[in-house]
Amino acid sequence: MTMPRPASVLVVDDEPRALETLRRTLEDDFEIFTAGSGAEGLQLLEQECVQIVVSDQRMPGMSGVEFLRSVRARWPDTIRMILSGYTESEDIIRGINEAGIWQYLLKPWRPDQLLLTLQGAAQLWRLQQENQRLTLELRASPEQLSLRVATLRQKARAQAGFDGLTRAPDSPLNAVCTLAAKVAGHDLAVLVTGESGTGKEVLARAIHYASARAEGPFVVENCGALPDTLLESELFGHRKGAFTGATESRTGLFQQADGGTLFLDEIGDTSPAFQVKLLRALQEGEIRPLGSPRPVAVDVRLIAATHRDLEADVAAGRFRADLYYRIAGMTLHLPPLRSRPQDVAPIAEAILRAHAPAEARLSPQALACLRAYPWPGNVRELQNEVRRALALAEGPMLGAELFTQRVREAGGTFPVVSPGDAPPGILRQHVASVEAQLIRDAMERHHGNKTRVAGELGLTRVGLRMKLAKLGLTEP
Repeated sequence: MTMPRPASVLVVDDEPRALETLRRTLEDDFEIFTAGSGAEGLQLLEQECVQIVVSDQRMPGMSGVEFLRSVRARWPDTIRMILSGYTESEDIIRGINEAGIWQYLLKPWRPDQLLLTLQGAAQLWRLQQENQRLTLELRASPEQLSLRVATLRQKARAQAGFDGLTRAPDSPLNAVCTLAAKVAGHDLAVLVTGESGTGKEVLARAIHYASARAEGPFVVENCGALPDTLLESELFGHRKGAFTGATESRTGLFQQADGGTLFLDEIGDTSPAFQVKLLRALQEGEIRPLGSPRPVAVDVRLIAATHRDLEADVAAGRFRADLYYRIAGMTLHLPPLRSRPQDVAPIAEAILRAHAPAEARLSPQALACLRAYPWPGNVRELQNEVRRALALAEGPMLGAELFTQRVREAGGTFPVVSPGDAPPGILRQHVASVEAQLIRDAMERHHGNKTRVAGELGLTRVGLRMKLAKLGLTEP
């Protein structure tokens, strides 16, 4: 089977060190182009097919918003993002309205978060292309496409059901899912609580697809990621000219979710001022877009989520009591992964099936390690650990030695040698020496081309990179 080409990313920044750091971070997963200015970026876009553009905001000559506005006009399908150390709300709003940016990322950035965001952007680009293709097919054969859409919708409902919360037969989640299934059939506001990474959005999506609103949209917003001004515009929408930078009207998420479900994550992180506006919208069943002379009626089921103890916040005056009682028609709590160790193995194996060939499997020692670790990052951290092991694996069996040190230590797992073998220190040195020589020879044959070296040695580019670092080899 032919592997898909990596998504192409253009990074624009006037600081050479920033460009080099971003290149090194992203080059194993994406095809990277760099430019030191907006003008240079536009020139490169004339020559290369680029799917994602990431630009700094404050640059000499042409700002990030001005550059991305030109990109939008000439290459509208390109996913546009800003990576900046400045958080002025006016810059953010201008970026969204004028340049149609998909994400406004803040410096300093974390490599894992940046990679996940760009992977999401690549997926969005692929979906846009698929949507365009389906639109053309619809014009040619509407009956056939309608049947395909119905099939895909049914498949989405099946995948997003309560089985999407992978768990063991005796899992504490079973009681939560049973209660959620009962609540789903009633148009009741639901509050989902639990630590970050426990699957709150997955549960909310399952409730939506088990409800009478399943044919309607399921719209998601993270309230903790945006300042009040931008959050209000995102949820309620605005009219052209409502504020500086509002060069076009925007439909808010309440209207986009009309007839369906609106999922507001991290609602406990909103300010008291915004809570008043949200309460009014929920009580009256209507919203008023910024700059609009009249309200708009909306029919939305609200599911909210938070990692905070909202009852304690209400008692302390940090969260409005009237809003709390409005959103907590039913409260469902998702326990952390450390309190349900029986779920670790099924979740790890589900992650493996989603990202690896059918023959890949975890060794008994690896599973024991995963069960012993407390998982402060919950399912999200477990997913990263399994995918890391997959990147480093050189065969279908994933052993405990592929996990990070903290996971290995939690399970009491360290490299071992059979009794009849050479002393551990000598054996490790010999293996490392052989590995190093094999890699050196391959690097020389392929003139330092890491993609070809990794292919010859049966590694991923990430796996090769980690081998180079571990063995102290420098890249030519």
